[in-house]
Amino acid sequence: MGGIKDRVAIIGMGCTKFGEHWDKSAEDLMVEAAYEAYEDAGIDPKDIQAAWLGLQYSFGSARGTMLAHALKLNYIPVTRVENACCTGTDAFRNACFAVAAGVYDLVLVMGVEKLKDSGLSGLPVSYAPFWGSRVEPPVPAPVQFALAATRYFHHYGLSFEEGKKTLAKIAVKNHHNGSLNPRAHFQREITIEQVLNAPMIAWPLGLFDCCGVSDGAAAAIIARPEIAKSTRSDYVLVKGLGLSCGARQALLNDDYDMVHFEETVTAANSAYQDAGIKNPREEIDLAVVHDCFTITELLIYEDLGFSPRGRAKEDVDAGFFTLEGGLPVNTDGGLKCFGHPIGASGLRMIYEIYKQLQGKAGPRQVKKADLGLTHNLGGHPGHFTCAVAIFGRKD
Repeated sequence: MGGIKDRVAIIGMGCTKFGEHWDKSAEDLMVEAAYEAYEDAGIDPKDIQAAWLGLQYSFGSARGTMLAHALKLNYIPVTRVENACCTGTDAFRNACFAVAAGVYDLVLVMGVEKLKDSGLSGLPVSYAPFWGSRVEPPVPAPVQFALAATRYFHHYGLSFEEGKKTLAKIAVKNHHNGSLNPRAHFQREITIEQVLNAPMIAWPLGLFDCCGVSDGAAAAIIARPEIAKSTRSDYVLVKGLGLSCGARQALLNDDYDMVHFEETVTAANSAYQDAGIKNPREEIDLAVVHDCFTITELLIYEDLGFSPRGRAKEDVDAGFFTLEGGLPVNTDGGLKCFGHPIGASGLRMIYEIYKQLQGKAGPRQVKKADLGLTHNLGGHPGHFTCAVAIFGRKD
């Protein structure tokens, strides 16, 4: 069976500003993102043959009809996808398979979330009723990832001060990148001192180590490459897709190390195999990854093969992941600064890679952008769902 490489093209994308949209509904956000994508692709909405909707939380009815009603789609199939923080990328992945299989010529993928009106101040804890008789105690996400941070510091011999400063540099980088992006939730740069002195949320993670909760939507229009050629010259090709689901290994295995996430490794290897990538540190030009917490981004560097095990700190100190570095990461601000409306985040990441590969990223444009990667991580240590996608220029 062949892979997905060069069998699907993105011909149009749209993305709203992420933030607190008290004056807009989820439908308003979907319309805004979709019509930017329509205009970008130069198509009529009636050309869409099928659609996928990525949505994590539903307050009332959340079938595919939610998207059909917002965009006045005329009885076409609409599939709703939910897969935690991988929701947007997984919706995109499923749409890609349908196009690659030749079932449809032109489809729409939408990711949306309206969290601010929900009353949620952060990602809710999970009571896991579906685990049967073994009900786990509710543990907020910052606590779970704080465990990874303390273990990483211990495992690689970092003092609290060394580890905390390394994480602070990641937060400062992402806020700088986000300050260059008018669609990011937060528009202000921060300093290392502000990060170090911020209120503690779950030791050693402080306020600026944690991403925010946002409203937003992002959309993509995809087609087979032979169709894309007739629509525009700067379409973007899908090079690889990977998805991996954990099986609660951290709760079942007493040797789970908490300094790497195997789901990221597995999903990345699958995508790399699709794309024919042997050395991601040298071959990937830029990446947008799931920095729900600064420690997560640090571990992702190593899990994706961007940094050797235990040596990501050296790359952070050297500025390797900055806009001017050898492998820029989170060029649009990441979850930390752009925001995290869960169902939309994966497509927002793809939107950034799409613009970078087209050379249309404005003041945050990287010098070399031929091959880009996106990464989502949903769940918590021990049983994540991870999605990795790789994109390239048509040439």
